[in-house]
Amino acid sequence: MGLEIPTGTDPHSIRKRIEAMEMVLERSLVVPGTRFPIGLDAVLGFVPVVGDIISAAMAAYIVWEAKNLGLPRWKLWRMIGNIAIDSTVGAVPIVGDAFDVVYRSNTKNLRIVKKHLDKHHPQTQVIEG
Repeated sequence: MGLEIPTGTDPHSIRKRIEAMEMVLERSLVVPGTRFPIGLDAVLGFVPVVGDIISAAMAAYIVWEAKNLGLPRWKLWRMIGNIAIDSTVGAVPIVGDAFDVVYRSNTKNLRIVKKHLDKHHPQTQVIEG
């Protein structure tokens, strides 16, 4: 049974797509021999320049979806700032790779979106249990 990604423009569908992208970028893999999750963002960080550009573009998708939800500009700029910090420090060899694993800008951006949705579209909340 595969993961179904909704294609609608309603807040619930957008929330699911953002959650899926965050999962891929931040928690889709596990470091072998540990239980520590990493994602495509950290893996792409090992590819000089191109990896960081691809990572930033994928992260920008979350901001684009947040814009479609009607998040205020200041929240969108905060999300862009998170990506800029991640991309800038992440571009530094070795140190940036470690930073990518710890900073998790996409998780921070997901939190911003969820907080907005919980306040303005509470019907999109999912109770996990």
